[in-house]
Amino acid sequence: MLTFILWLLLFVFCWPIALLALILYPIVWLLLLPFRLAGIALEGVFEFLRALLLLPARVLGGRPAPR
Repeated sequence: MLTFILWLLLFVFCWPIALLALILYPIVWLLLLPFRLAGIALEGVFEFLRALLLLPARVLGGRPAPR
């Protein structure tokens, strides 16, 4: 019986938190989207700079660096 009462208490206290998480998750995702896009853009810039710096070595016959 005690287990059943504990399950009821858990249900009563946790459903508002679960509902709040369901509502806030898309809002937080939308707020973080510009940072994710900026990260993708910066990663592209760094890959371009890396390729530009390693271009002379690749032209002279160097092996591509392992990732």
